[in-house]
Amino acid sequence: MAGRSVVVGVGHYLPERVVPNTEFEQTLDTSDEWIRTRSGIERRHFAADDETTSDLATKAAEAALKDAGLEASDIDAIVLATSTADLTFPSAATMVQARLGMTNGFAFDVQAVCAGFVFALSNANALILSGQAKRVLVIGAETFSRIMDWSDRSTCVLFGDGAGALVLEAQDGNGSSDDRGILSTDLNSDGRYKDLLYVDGGVSTQSTGHLRMQGNQVFRHAVEKLAKTAETALGRAGLTSGDVDWIVPHQANIRIIQGTAKKMGLPMENVVVTVQDHGNTSAASIPLALSVGKERGQIKPGDLIVTEAIGGGLAWGAVVLRW
Repeated sequence: MAGRSVVVGVGHYLPERVVPNTEFEQTLDTSDEWIRTRSGIERRHFAADDETTSDLATKAAEAALKDAGLEASDIDAIVLATSTADLTFPSAATMVQARLGMTNGFAFDVQAVCAGFVFALSNANALILSGQAKRVLVIGAETFSRIMDWSDRSTCVLFGDGAGALVLEAQDGNGSSDDRGILSTDLNSDGRYKDLLYVDGGVSTQSTGHLRMQGNQVFRHAVEKLAKTAETALGRAGLTSGDVDWIVPHQANIRIIQGTAKKMGLPMENVVVTVQDHGNTSAASIPLALSVGKERGQIKPGDLIVTEAIGGGLAWGAVVLRW
């Protein structure tokens, strides 16, 4: 028997405030049509002034626990992917732990920007396979609206706030690609590309900073690297893109999503797309899309899923799992 990390629950939370593209027309030289044609984004959610990343994460976690039929006391660890934690420290994960009333186990944050959830999922899988945890709550949560330069029309229209979560549980499998759960992972980073996507501030530089991006360069790296990491992860599981039921990609830009699917030889009918409603929610985008995909009736038990993401670092990776 082989140990597997199986998804037993999923959930998400979006802030109440919905911001349509037309709202940006009042303050920027942009238009709904311009934003839609270049990104596929129609609207996004922004957190309320008194709403923080840990607030969003807690609500998504509660939804995932409810979906799994579990209590916080059943969880051994929380791994939370975010680049926009409430405070410099402690971690947002420990804040969620407290809010859930979970007094056992451990919690920590993972920071790999838009690739954060893939990195968190891979780490949670490793915790389960090594026997350090039986059940792990994996969360992606962001309030990117807090790091936007509202005068930069090339970036501020692309991002949104939200959170998604899933519960991973140790179960026995037979060691084949027919098993439910995480079948393989692939993680990569290359720090030479820092200047393509970063925030120009932080604790050590004594400033808050805003997001800066060379969009055309990020796009160029994205399609190639996303298709390659997905194929690498599939190969490790002894599978090919022909076996895939759903690509659940990082929702950054519809053109990147379309380009990656094409490079993998899969039609858009096999892709879960939420970018039009959420914008780019960074580390939250994949768990949000998984939860919405299940809610829509797209993702069903037994489906083979590939998730892939790329973000600042550059950091990128993929996870292959059977639902």
